[in-house]
Amino acid sequence: MQLRKLALLAAAGVAPSVNAAATLRFSCSQLVVERLDPLVNPGENPSPHLHQVVGGNAFNVTMDPNVHDLPSTATCTSCTPVEDFSNYWTAVLFFKARNGTLHRVNTFGNELGFSGAKGGQTVYYLTSGKATAFKPGFRMTVGDPSIRTAEELNRRYKYMDFTCLATSMTRGGQTTHFPTQPCAAGIMVSIRFPTCWDGKNIDSPDHQSHVAYPNGNACPSTHPVVIPQVFYETYWDTRPFNNKAEWPADGSQPFVWSFGDKTGYGIHGDYVFGWKGDALQRALDANCNSDLFANKINCPTLKTQSLDEANKCTKPRTVTENLDGWLTSLPGGMPIN
Repeated sequence: MQLRKLALLAAAGVAPSVNAAATLRFSCSQLVVERLDPLVNPGENPSPHLHQVVGGNAFNVTMDPNVHDLPSTATCTSCTPVEDFSNYWTAVLFFKARNGTLHRVNTFGNELGFSGAKGGQTVYYLTSGKATAFKPGFRMTVGDPSIRTAEELNRRYKYMDFTCLATSMTRGGQTTHFPTQPCAAGIMVSIRFPTCWDGKNIDSPDHQSHVAYPNGNACPSTHPVVIPQVFYETYWDTRPFNNKAEWPADGSQPFVWSFGDKTGYGIHGDYVFGWKGDALQRALDANCNSDLFANKINCPTLKTQSLDEANKCTKPRTVTENLDGWLTSLPGGMPIN
């Protein structure tokens, strides 16, 4: 079991330690793909750019914690832990063909245990010792869609990258920009959130200042509370677009985020905590772990559901627009730069 735990930490890009504790890893199937962003653009329907969302079906245009308590409002979750009604979302990937038209890229289930999932992403909660679970209403973002250089991304954020998959087992060779060659098994996008909290605020005006990265192995005095690392792996099915005859004539890579970024440096993610009661804290305290190659959470304190059951939890789109087939522009008319 310890060898498997170390393998999981290594695969996740987390440095294992003697005190390594919870290593929760599970699948969240696709809940909805639409132009809503209740953190950055609350109340705006539609929001400026398209997102892919997983988790509880209480996801809505405002997500006001004073009105919508996710665990009591949601009726299902697309994640396998049935007490997790959180919402996790990212931007959506598009392929831009040589003729200028665009096609949405679908997500697919992680082939390391979750191939039966209908899209979505793999979610991790990782600790290297004792950690405090998030409080009701907690939310945060990481990354910045306006970033267009490696220098700025690396200066402001950590552990945000792309892996060009030769096979489902590929690890290593990560880049902070889009891969520049066809990826035989798709593209894996990894987004990791900070692990230190100020201990007071469940949100901040920029949705980021209430959390921070550690200084070495310790949290800074301004953010002294250790929280689990929330980590997304999203598998994008770029395999249908591997014909380089359809790529730009100048040899550049063809992918673009739904907010118009063709570099990849604007990578970002959003998180709203929604675990029921003390379920997450129980799992952290019990040092629960997950199997790396199967859909199995080794955690008696948590209740889980099958991938088939998780796949059934979906939410109708509230924004009416064409997202399928070949498009002449990104949804919302987002400019590409």
